[in-house]
Amino acid sequence: MNDTIAAISTAQGVGAISIIRVSGSEAIEIVSKIFSNKKFKTAPSHTIHYGYITNNDEKIDEVLVSKMLAPKTFTKEDVVEINTHGGIVATNKVLEILLSNGCRLAEPGEFSKRAFLNGRIDLTEAEGIMDLINAKTEKASQMAINQINGKASNLIKDLRNDLAAILANIEVNLNYPEYEDIEEMTVSKISSSMDNLETKIKKICLESKNGELLKNGIKTVIVGRPNVGKSSLLNNLIGEDKAIVTEIQGTTRDSVEATLILDNIILNLIDTAGIRKTKDLVESLGVEKSLKLVNDADLVLLVLNYNEKLTEDDKKIINQIKDKKYITIINKCDLAKKIDDENLQNKVYVSALNNINIDGITNKIKELFNLEEIETEDMSYLGSARSLSILNKVREAIKEVKQGLNQGFTLDMIEIDLKNIWNLLGFIIGETYEEELIDQIFKRFCVGK
Repeated sequence: MNDTIAAISTAQGVGAISIIRVSGSEAIEIVSKIFSNKKFKTAPSHTIHYGYITNNDEKIDEVLVSKMLAPKTFTKEDVVEINTHGGIVATNKVLEILLSNGCRLAEPGEFSKRAFLNGRIDLTEAEGIMDLINAKTEKASQMAINQINGKASNLIKDLRNDLAAILANIEVNLNYPEYEDIEEMTVSKISSSMDNLETKIKKICLESKNGELLKNGIKTVIVGRPNVGKSSLLNNLIGEDKAIVTEIQGTTRDSVEATLILDNIILNLIDTAGIRKTKDLVESLGVEKSLKLVNDADLVLLVLNYNEKLTEDDKKIINQIKDKKYITIINKCDLAKKIDDENLQNKVYVSALNNINIDGITNKIKELFNLEEIETEDMSYLGSARSLSILNKVREAIKEVKQGLNQGFTLDMIEIDLKNIWNLLGFIIGETYEEELIDQIFKRFCVGK
């Protein structure tokens, strides 16, 4: 991190302005070489200056340049931001001049990576930045902001502080037994502490499932045999003719995807090929893909025909999804009833073609996922699969500590397992980390962030 990096931080294309960000120990020196305003170099921090970017006395663009000195910057290094006109040619030319004068083109996420390595943000806050950029709903945005503000990090820091207190007492008990005024760490006290820690982690994991819904949405698969109205239902839900609708069985041979936002929750809808026995090779491949999508789904919308009796294909699909969250959508309810629906669960009667009771589906989804109970005031949940995976390892490690206590392990052996938990929690916020992991996390960021 001894060099100075530069990158375009705004989206490529024509716009009112573009911003080129420069960070590093030589940021001020390099920009001073190509900036016509000679007062810039000696100007105080956090000031904006007007002038031209030049190249061998040729004016390249009229700009505003912000000067921010370390450590009060995002990267905790000297930072310069050049506001150019938004033309592609002018922006790229300014960046080219910076690179020819000593800057290096920043890698994806390198500004955020430097902020992390310099102690400006932790890993949870860094992931919050990426989540904020990608947020598609207001709730997802609020949760990301709380991550950036450190609310999610504080959950983990509090757990580590509790563990640190236990470890400190164990250390004193083991190495300084003469200190009689120090609390003695007994099996009962450590066991009680583990119960408390496990309860807190369970709560974080449970609430973080809501965070996962907010960020990534509900993967929703529409299934049923051919001609029950799956494609009509998809088109009705999203309000456009996305899927082809005909009376010919097997029209949908591959999945059709669309997105619906329901009360700030994203539904990633997938209309699948009709599931039935078929000798058509292409259609059979579509059926096979449909079954795989069902296995991976968070929610299944099973579509049946109100005007027909249940078939063997219907019954096989019902058996296939019995362990999933699903809604039984009985379509064509405006026709004569022939279906035997007495034993069907989570039923909603609709007519996709005539727009009857489509709201009943969305209401049932809210009910199944408790969407109306998801809090917006304090969305301090962990929103990354990486963090939740580590928490699951912590839960397993807590079980090992409890087993050790039950089996009469000595304090020094228990201490090793407790330190392992403390280190695992450190991986979530980046107090402990591996270089390869850090590289992988920040490579997901766009260039210039």
